[in-house]
Amino acid sequence: MWRLGRAGRALAAGARGRPLTVAAAAASGGPGGWYEWLAQAAAVRWAEDGLVGLQEAAGLPWWAAIAGGAALLRTGVTLPLAAQQGRLLAKLENLQPEIKKLAERLRYEVSVRGKQVGWSEKVARFHFKKNLRRIITELYIRDNCHPFKATLLVWVQIPMWVCVSLALRNCSVGARGSEVQEQLSAGGTLWFTDLTAPDSTWILPLSLGLINLLIVEIFASQKMEVSRFQKLATNFFRVVSVVMIPVAATVPSSMALYWLSSSFVGLLHNLLLRSPTFRRLCRIPRTKSESDTPYRDIVFAFTTKYSFKK
Repeated sequence: MWRLGRAGRALAAGARGRPLTVAAAAASGGPGGWYEWLAQAAAVRWAEDGLVGLQEAAGLPWWAAIAGGAALLRTGVTLPLAAQQGRLLAKLENLQPEIKKLAERLRYEVSVRGKQVGWSEKVARFHFKKNLRRIITELYIRDNCHPFKATLLVWVQIPMWVCVSLALRNCSVGARGSEVQEQLSAGGTLWFTDLTAPDSTWILPLSLGLINLLIVEIFASQKMEVSRFQKLATNFFRVVSVVMIPVAATVPSSMALYWLSSSFVGLLHNLLLRSPTFRRLCRIPRTKSESDTPYRDIVFAFTTKYSFKK
């Protein structure tokens, strides 16, 4: 599915070995037209240049360059954003008691005012919700913790992951040039010596799925009230983690290795962000749900949830 046929490679490489242009890919039509257009986007080209430059500068074998690049991106880009997200979420959690107190006071004031002017229950509910939204917005502005800011990590991490994945795909199928493809075909290690071929042993895909599921379960084990939406989101990511296993088994090993490396470093960062010492270092405010023994709590939650004892 991720390998091009002879005709596809000829189009991708061109008569003189040059990559297919964005315009030509978009005009090619067919089911793969939009995908080829995306694979030739400028951001993907920058990712290709970055990967090749990193491998050449470091002098590492390709498997090490891919794993090292994933670690660099995770540590240099997403970890600071994750720490910022942690600060915002902590502020939001600490605001909840104040919001609850103000909501109770507002409900009483609206009730008194409604009786004075003869508001119906529907009108009183409208004024209560309207004023509560205004109060909450003012609190968000006061503490600089609007919930939308916490989504910045997602808006950066997903496009970055997609661009690097497509860059590795291009290098693996020869769209970058035969030289890089040949280097990747001999740049693996252990059981995945050919990074342009899928991992036939399924070790990389299964490891990816297990690590992603572990990340989801660590999030699910946090000591805090979980809304219905959060439960649905957790189950959704569980399904995605499982679905990614067969997907990773069909793509070049270079992509599967990048996904596995990125998820593994992400797991380490998630554990690091549970440390009270590291949270204070990142200026994340202490919250009611924060534990002084987070790692012991994770082990206890896992043993309790998955214990086979009756």
